Amino acid sequence: MGEKARRITYRAAGVDISAADNIVRLIRRKARPTFRPEVLNDLGFFGGLFELAEYTQPVLVSSVDGVGTKLKVACALNRHETIGMDLVHHCVNDILACGAEPLFFLDYLAMGKLLPHTIERIVQGMASALKEVGCTLIGGETAEMPGLYPEGEYDLVGFIVGVVERAGIIDGKGIKKGDAIIGLLSSGLHTNGYSLVRQVFNIDEDPSRLNRFYAELGKELGEELLTPHRCYLRQLKPLLPLIKGMAHITGGGLPGNLPRILPKGLAARIEKGSWQIPPIFSLIQNEGNVAEQEMYRVFNMGLGMMLVSSPADAAKLIKEMPDARLIGEVVGQRGRERVIII
Repeated sequence: MGEKARRITYRAAGVDISAADNIVRLIRRKARPTFRPEVLNDLGFFGGLFELAEYTQPVLVSSVDGVGTKLKVACALNRHETIGMDLVHHCVNDILACGAEPLFFLDYLAMGKLLPHTIERIVQGMASALKEVGCTLIGGETAEMPGLYPEGEYDLVGFIVGVVERAGIIDGKGIKKGDAIIGLLSSGLHTNGYSLVRQVFNIDEDPSRLNRFYAELGKELGEELLTPHRCYLRQLKPLLPLIKGMAHITGGGLPGNLPRILPKGLAARIEKGSWQIPPIFSLIQNEGNVAEQEMYRVFNMGLGMMLVSSPADAAKLIKEMPDARLIGEVVGQRGRERVIII
């Protein structure tokens, strides 16, 4: 008889089912404290069950997003505690722009080889952020895919579902000429523009740049870049009836996001000196010789959320929110520009 054929296992191919099962148990422990009373089953079933109650005309609002190449910075520094917070806060802000409160959240985490300690830190940050906003981590997927991701790197995606009463939907339809535009300060870059940042500071070729202290920042570059994406739910929730439209300033910056809530024929006029732009943006612009127009197209420039309200309600909103700034007004559109920054 010839030599016995070598048996090939899934583990030998790079996928460890036992390790995956252990990680599921770890995630279950982190997720349970986020459960709302409406959750009808534990993690591990084929789907998450959530009972929708106590609403007159409920409208479900959903969104899906990732953290972008901010992940590259987290991996380079081996600091993963806040990246889950980034994901949750980004997704919560997206549905908040419609007036919705979050109900439940699902995550997708994929890497070449499962790293339990890294996963625990990511999920812990995610669970903490979800508990803070009253949202349930109801399910998700942790995938081990050898050969697809570089060693030590991963991808992270979040899917959120929220609810708003039909009468409470904020969609910008009531915005009119003369309405006030209010900006809420960001905590920094949030989760956008990191591909440009990595090129400006040559981070991929020289990760040690992340450990460089910058006097204008008062901290190391890596610490600044990993500042968590700010969540606006708690401060805005009681003020939603005063707001006609909200824009979460993410990819595309001010010019790419404000027009999404403006009715046809209207534009936004923004006054540059009406808020203080954080030092990180000037540092990026100077280090990379980036044109000002490009900066506004890529980054939030210090404003993470923008609100539109009547002038009278704007005064009330600013009084209630110390970090709110009156930054412009709605005007009639002339030509193709929908955001005029002066």
